[in-house]
Amino acid sequence: MRRVLTIFVLILISFLLQSALFSFQNITGYAPNLMLILTMSFGIMRGRREGLLTGFVCGFLYDVFFGNGLIGPYMLIFMFIGYFNGSFHKDFLMEDILLPLFIIFADLVVFEMIQYIVFFLLRNRTNLFFYIGHVFLPEIFYTMIVTVLVYRLYVLINRFLKKKVKDSETH
Repeated sequence: MRRVLTIFVLILISFLLQSALFSFQNITGYAPNLMLILTMSFGIMRGRREGLLTGFVCGFLYDVFFGNGLIGPYMLIFMFIGYFNGSFHKDFLMEDILLPLFIIFADLVVFEMIQYIVFFLLRNRTNLFFYIGHVFLPEIFYTMIVTVLVYRLYVLINRFLKKKVKDSETH
């Protein structure tokens, strides 16, 4: 129960930072995707199920507050990304930062391409190079920098949660 509550609080904090603080404080107009970082982190640290569930909640919040009136598209994207990232759970060393950086890069490519297709290409805005240069690359840049910083915090939280579960099982 403590793990679920902690992850839910992390989701709320990430959501509030992404929607309130970073959207207003960012000079360039681009903000890191904290919800995607959280989904990726708990997917690779805790496995497919945890990644899927974290992606479900993150995607639902994303749909409600950033979507265009539809509930589900972002939820499906985040759930897919969380589940896919959970596949790396067994090959993952928590101290390694390179694997999470490669994974978040791949996640961002998938996320941004789906956004491009849905929000630009289907509306007959076909200038892919403009989208790559002005939206895609800056968001990848900011998100990867924040991933290096935030991921370490998530590793510490995950270790704390695992230790508490282990301690409660021995008593």
